[in-house]
Amino acid sequence: MSSTPEVLEVEASFGAGHGAPPSHLHPAQDEHFEVLEGELRGRVDGEERTLAAGDTLEVPRGKVHQMWNPSKAPTRARWETRPAGRTEEWFRAIDRLHREGHVRGDGTPSPLAFAVLASEYRDTFRLAGAPDLLLRPAIAVLGGLGRLRGYRP
Repeated sequence: MSSTPEVLEVEASFGAGHGAPPSHLHPAQDEHFEVLEGELRGRVDGEERTLAAGDTLEVPRGKVHQMWNPSKAPTRARWETRPAGRTEEWFRAIDRLHREGHVRGDGTPSPLAFAVLASEYRDTFRLAGAPDLLLRPAIAVLGGLGRLRGYRP
């Protein structure tokens, strides 16, 4: 991993056979993925494609997207986020949820714990799917409940 204010560069591993994460967007950051080994499935603004070793995918800021590995083999990819913003902090917070056991059996964070992070890191990560007019207040309420239960960003 390499991080400067201009770019966060990560080599990521995607376990075999995982489903798609929630549709999301980054309001002020662009992402670039390059598959190093294996294959990834990517969906950007509803357009889906499979990426093999050597393929790249650009995700402009504000575009709804998902990246996952549905194959039977692990995948490695290089991933850049520009500008870096608080992306590294976001991923460290998600990692902390895993280490502290605030995840469900499938590895996804508990809703209250995730809502705390989603409200704190709104400048970095936003869920997509429901209109922001509905989603934002729901995340704020769940995040408040999560804080009351002791979850922290």
